[in-house]
Amino acid sequence: MKRRFLITGASKGIGLALANRLSAKDDEVIGIARHAVDDFPGTLHLLDLGNRDALERLGNIARDSDVDGIVNNVGLVRAAPLGTISVDTLDEVLRVNLHPALVATQGALGGMMARGWGRIVNISSLTVLGSVERTSYAAAKAGLESFTRGWALELAQSGITVNAVAPGRRRRNCFEQTMGPAARGRPGISLVSRCAVSAGQRRSLLRSPSCSRMMRPS
Repeated sequence: MKRRFLITGASKGIGLALANRLSAKDDEVIGIARHAVDDFPGTLHLLDLGNRDALERLGNIARDSDVDGIVNNVGLVRAAPLGTISVDTLDEVLRVNLHPALVATQGALGGMMARGWGRIVNISSLTVLGSVERTSYAAAKAGLESFTRGWALELAQSGITVNAVAPGRRRRNCFEQTMGPAARGRPGISLVSRCAVSAGQRRSLLRSPSCSRMMRPS
């Protein structure tokens, strides 16, 4: 059956790869991103999700598009050593990583509940286990995993599954920008296939030690 998925952070990296993968399976893709991309495999809305007005539009798109699944992928990294982190930086990272996930999910929830079917995939990170100069980002992703656990419990009887995928290091733009030349050539994981599996599962997976090990790069 053809499904409709909304993906935030859809113009590059994980988001774009997943959009292409879902489209290849004949699913319909709605993307949210700050920048346009050539040959996007679906409808792409240009929104800066760090902006409150854009968040309102995101909620409307999620609701009005009657989506079957949400992939909360948009994220923001502000690497900084302890002792130099401003409260404003922490607020910004928490806002961009968490607010769109909440808004998009709540926008789509009514339709999912009515159909008795839905998939919510939150893209987390192994930085939650500890990482140098990632205080703000790790805190934000830990919050996203907390969303996942709480939502999975709330929606357990509804036909809507909620999963978190926690990738390790992989070659992508924001990673190379923060890590520099040392990031190039690092091995990654097949995150796209993990997300595709999560999108089709019958039950929710709360993140466990065994799941965490599975997500680690080989």
